[in-house]
Amino acid sequence: MLVAGVDDAGRGSVIGPLVIAGVLLKEEEIHKLVQLGVKDSKLLSPRRREMLAVEIKRIALKHSVIKLSPKDIDKVVQTGRKLHRLNRLEAQTMAKVIELLKPDIAYVDASDVLEERFKQHISECLPFRVEIVSEHKADMRYPIVSAASIIAKVERDMEIAELKEKYGDFGCGYPTDPKTISFLQQCLKEFGKYPDFVRKSWKTAKKAKSEKNTRQTKLI
Repeated sequence: MLVAGVDDAGRGSVIGPLVIAGVLLKEEEIHKLVQLGVKDSKLLSPRRREMLAVEIKRIALKHSVIKLSPKDIDKVVQTGRKLHRLNRLEAQTMAKVIELLKPDIAYVDASDVLEERFKQHISECLPFRVEIVSEHKADMRYPIVSAASIIAKVERDMEIAELKEKYGDFGCGYPTDPKTISFLQQCLKEFGKYPDFVRKSWKTAKKAKSEKNTRQTKLI
């Protein structure tokens, strides 16, 4: 039986892409991931993730990565219920990854609060029948999903490193990082707009822009 694991990286970030990755192995070879020490990417150091990503790709039958740019994300979530639309976009992208891998069964880390609904959204996008196991924290429960989470995180980290090399240190890119907020404010101050790698539809980005406009109005 062919087994796939699918996970994301960068879902909540205001900067950079949302990365979806999938890994395919024969069921009887999943134990090799455990032997490697594969676990949820958030529990590993960046260096360890990089080393494991190389080994995962070596033993996997296939792996697939799809990157959704901030522009792709903004286009989908700017109107309507943002979270619902983002969940649908992620389900559709996971379906594309699964379609490329062609497993018999796919384990996915559910982004939707309702695991079964997320499974249904993926299934309805697939042109062939695949058993989908959709669970929260699947990256902690299933080594095959942990492997996908590692590849997704490494791919996103590389994208973020390239952006920092070009534009300077903006922190981790998440709304909880003061350095990221400071970077957004500085962009607006210097250029009056955000660069393409910022998710303009995110509440954090909108708030910074609104505060800038309010300050300008007071000065006038």
